[in-house]
Amino acid sequence: MRKLTYGFAVSVDGYINDRDGSIDWTVPDEELHQFHNDRYREIEVSLHGRRFYELMAGCWPHVPENAPRVEREFGGLWTEKPKVVFSSTLTEVHWNSTLVSANAVEEVRRLKAGGDGVMEVGGASLAASLMPHGLIDEYQLFLSPVVLGGGTPFLPSLDKRIQLRLAETRHFDTVVMLRFLAD
Repeated sequence: MRKLTYGFAVSVDGYINDRDGSIDWTVPDEELHQFHNDRYREIEVSLHGRRFYELMAGCWPHVPENAPRVEREFGGLWTEKPKVVFSSTLTEVHWNSTLVSANAVEEVRRLKAGGDGVMEVGGASLAASLMPHGLIDEYQLFLSPVVLGGGTPFLPSLDKRIQLRLAETRHFDTVVMLRFLAD
């Protein structure tokens, strides 16, 4: 069965963007960007919610030639990686993406059963819909030294707790990565 990971840059107070939706505080340095590139290579399928897909599609297919090497590299990785985009409002997707408007929980169960590699979920709303069903196996928080005071939370309110086990910590110059496994 495929493993599903969920990770984002997170403010100290638990948000993935600020009240205006900005993520300008999440710009990775070269070491962290290379870490993300290397991790992304290991992912078989990337699951995107609509907003996350639109954010990524607005940036990564259009990386300028004079951008840093790690950014150009990620642009190529993102456009080539198989993606499943969950949306009831989009009518088409591009860059090796498949659009799914049906029940995300059932589709993710099917995708998890369809292999033994790693998938990732991108988008807080999509992840929030999967958490109560125990579909996320690993959580990766890239804790940034900023307090935003509001925005989109990394984790939703839940009816019952999800027990996690700390599996790894790693210090980068700009963030601390915390990796947790669901029990």
